[in-house]
Amino acid sequence: QVQLVESGGGLVQSGVSLTLSCTASGSFFSMNGMGWYRHAPGKERELVASKNSGGGTNYADSVKGRFTIVRDNAMNTLYLQMSSLKTEDTAVYYCNAVGYYSDYSRYDAWGQGTQVTVSS
Repeated sequence: QVQLVESGGGLVQSGVSLTLSCTASGSFFSMNGMGWYRHAPGKERELVASKNSGGGTNYADSVKGRFTIVRDNAMNTLYLQMSSLKTEDTAVYYCNAVGYYSDYSRYDAWGQGTQVTVSS
């Protein structure tokens, strides 16, 4: 099984910075990709940023230049460094990981989410 635990959310003012963390645990053969999604009330869940095991990254247009995804492979930890936060960034942020168990079955794991609230 794979477990993901997010932390670092909170209530902040617009324009400030905040870093989210996600730690993966459990038994798995590989963790090929990790990413951050967010879900705001009344809006669809969207991909914020992702990073695969090869180092490739992907960012939503709305966060490019402001957010940076960092993966610590040795520690199985994923970070989302957020700067110049806007009220529009307010959402529950979820960590996601995909990969394979030792029997080559695929997993798609999600964390419980961490709330980020940006006030004006």
